[in-house]
Amino acid sequence: MTALLDSRTALVTGGTVGIGAGIARQLRDHGAQVIVTGLTEDECSQAREDGFTAYVLDVRDRAACDEVIARAADELGGLSVLASNAGVYPQARIEAMTDEDIDLIFDINVKGTIHAVQAAIPALEASGRGRIVVTSSITGNFTGFPAWSHYGATKAAQMGFVRSAAIELARRGITINAVLPGNILTPGLKELGQEYLDQMARSVPAGYLGEPEDIGATVAFLASDGARYITGQGIVVDGGQILPETPEALEEI
Repeated sequence: MTALLDSRTALVTGGTVGIGAGIARQLRDHGAQVIVTGLTEDECSQAREDGFTAYVLDVRDRAACDEVIARAADELGGLSVLASNAGVYPQARIEAMTDEDIDLIFDINVKGTIHAVQAAIPALEASGRGRIVVTSSITGNFTGFPAWSHYGATKAAQMGFVRSAAIELARRGITINAVLPGNILTPGLKELGQEYLDQMARSVPAGYLGEPEDIGATVAFLASDGARYITGQGIVVDGGQILPETPEALEEI
């Protein structure tokens, strides 16, 4: 596609499916060497069929993050980009939410993000132009949705981490930013059925739902030299979804 990321080396956690796969494809299309991680061997096998080197990784495991990210950096000859995308979005109503529900989502979405960043810092600093991009969400930062209160809390926590981490990492030549997707056409969303997809598309001023590559394109920019002076920020990628004050506002278009 372009040489935007020529000579860059990248690791995408949760990069085998959905938004993560879109990120991996965009980074590769823009010239980066890319390795991805997935939660299962089946996921990784599919990514390998698509031409990626893929490792199994559960980001809840700090030691595994250290090992896999060091291995990826060694194979790539260094690491200049970390796309910390691994995450889950189970639903649970507040009154039914168990400690196990809370622990699971915080362990993956928040602790997993921190584990990946911690493990990648030495290689990113050594690259001289390290870039970290976290996949957060509009949910929890700008919007809410029933049964996703714990999910929204993790996504807001990620942004809190990004802002303070940006200060710590700036003098080490590393930027850290986030993308905040709206409704994106992932396999999980498609499983909800065409009627639901059509309803969601009607709530977006652009009139359609985004593709994983739309998120990937933003990650590619944040990973590039053109974003060298941007850090601690979150970019909303949602087709304008968070903008209307009321549903009736869209009727005026």
